[in-house]
Amino acid sequence: MSKPRKPAPSTTVPGKIPSPVSQPIPAFFKNIRLQCALIFGFAFLLYANTLTHGFVLDDGIVITDNMFTKDGIKGIPGILTKDTFFGFFKVEGKENLVSGGRYRPLTLVLFALLYQMVGAAPFVFHLLTVLLFGATCVVLYLTLRRLFARLGDDYPDMLAWVAAVLFASHPIHTEVVANVKGCDEIMTLLGCLGATFFALKAIQTNQLKWGIGAGLIFFAACLSKENAAAFVFVIPLALWFSLPNTSEQEQGLSRTIRASWPIWAAFIVFFVLRGAILHWRFGGEPMELMNNPFLKIENGMWVKFAPAEKLATIFYTLWKYVALLFAPITLTHDYYPRHIAMMTFSEPMALLSVALYGFLAIYAVRGIRSGRDPISFGILLYLLSLSIVSNFVFPIGTNMGERFAFMPSTGFCIVAAALLLRLGSNGNYRLPLIVLGVVVALFSLKTITRNPIWASNEALFLGDAANSPNSAKLQNAAGGTYFDLAGKEKDETKKREYYQLAVKHASKAIEIHPTYKDPLLTRAAAHYHLQGFDGAIADYRLLLKLSPEEDKPRTYLGVALRDGGKYYGEKKNDLATAQRYLLESWQINNTDSETARLLGVANGVQGKHAEAIAYFSKAVELEPKSAALLYDLSTAYFASGNTAKGQELRAKAMEMDPKLLEERK
Repeated sequence: MSKPRKPAPSTTVPGKIPSPVSQPIPAFFKNIRLQCALIFGFAFLLYANTLTHGFVLDDGIVITDNMFTKDGIKGIPGILTKDTFFGFFKVEGKENLVSGGRYRPLTLVLFALLYQMVGAAPFVFHLLTVLLFGATCVVLYLTLRRLFARLGDDYPDMLAWVAAVLFASHPIHTEVVANVKGCDEIMTLLGCLGATFFALKAIQTNQLKWGIGAGLIFFAACLSKENAAAFVFVIPLALWFSLPNTSEQEQGLSRTIRASWPIWAAFIVFFVLRGAILHWRFGGEPMELMNNPFLKIENGMWVKFAPAEKLATIFYTLWKYVALLFAPITLTHDYYPRHIAMMTFSEPMALLSVALYGFLAIYAVRGIRSGRDPISFGILLYLLSLSIVSNFVFPIGTNMGERFAFMPSTGFCIVAAALLLRLGSNGNYRLPLIVLGVVVALFSLKTITRNPIWASNEALFLGDAANSPNSAKLQNAAGGTYFDLAGKEKDETKKREYYQLAVKHASKAIEIHPTYKDPLLTRAAAHYHLQGFDGAIADYRLLLKLSPEEDKPRTYLGVALRDGGKYYGEKKNDLATAQRYLLESWQINNTDSETARLLGVANGVQGKHAEAIAYFSKAVELEPKSAALLYDLSTAYFASGNTAKGQELRAKAMEMDPKLLEERK
């Protein structure tokens, strides 16, 4: 156990803020190694129930369906020289569907190395993710102790400990930790915090080696995910906040700049490297709702939001982040359109968000020069890291995401910890710890109970569908999941129920996004299996209209028309509709023997013998080895009065399949 440090003689000294802990805290909180072990163990236990999960959601993009990752060590050159999504799409240009491109090679390199060793073993990948999260919580604790060391002997220990425990337990992190793909977020924050720790050590010891180490670690963070860019500003601010006093402003500024240059140099190198590999693509606004939430339909066309609508929607979204950080009650992995509807400034919460963020910005900026208390720094960390994913800087493809709150939540936890400690007075930290205990218990319970939903895509999509009823993407995913379940189900009643649920969720997705092709395809297929041929045909027609150059919608439409024609003829005795559907199907595909046979039947029933013979002859031509079709052709000749030809063909059919007559009886 480390030796207790001598308490500060006063709670107010130059460069310090009044500390709520004026008496020595228990030695338990000063045993740094013990606290590191406890924080790590706490974080690990919270996510231990994810270790048996499979690969879900975007894990396919970076692991199981990524050709570079699956190539192991051999795939690393491709990972380092291509867009992160190239290994998934495997075709030049498709990775450009995501605005600005993505260059996050470090996590994919790590995944490739793991794949080389263990293959597609989800346990090992999940274990890595949980271990990295535990390490991040520990590094956050150590970094905050060093950052606020000037505030006294005890206060930094308590502040860092409370913030780290809050961060470890916060349920908003379940998306990042329970989903292996979230390693990019974890490694980015881990690298940024590690770089901050080393930079603080550099400015406090005036040793260049720590500065170089900070630059190298920060470069690795940038290679994990681009939102590390926020720490280009956060780290210099951390250095400024760590200075013992502000009486010599110019000297302090000079020291901060000198200690920050390795961070800036690392970012410049990354920026140039990323630009060269991605051909200097940094933004753009796709005109597709699933890649740009700031679109609306006017006169049947997709157009951009008006500037005020976009601004109001962004500020409303920023309010949602605050709400989730304080009360993470209803969580979901999907915030795609229209989980958050288009807003205007007539919406009270949008206006409240403007006022709230304005207040936070003013409070934080004032704190840079005066006081430099942890609350000001926490707010700045929150605002700067959130700005990268706010849609203010560049479009991120969706309104928001819980994973985007991972880095900003460190700032929230610092502010929350500082406010909690202010509940204490004269060294009485019992009340802050009681409040913390209640909050952490509730957070931990939510985290542990939320984790199982990430066990599989089925659990995730169906579990979150109720939490994101207005997300076109998630409703589409739920519809697709029910469709797949129906295909595997043996019980006919249950199968029908699944197809009906597929129609329900796909219809909701189409209602939100009328030109969304995936749910149209799901709904059309579900209608088909439910024998709702009119609905299937209507959906396939719309798909064909949306994608006239694609072959699949045309092929599916032909099959639906064919089987719809058969249904109306045999089940509904509606020969007019049957023949209309069959003729249209034949126009789409005049090489399908079944369509030709059905047209032969339809014409034969109506006494149109010549037409029946023509279609049956075409069916036999297309499938000459079919005794059944030859038998049907012979029947058409008998019906037309040509008995000789009928007998000739009947004999050939019986010669091909002697049991045919018994089967026809």
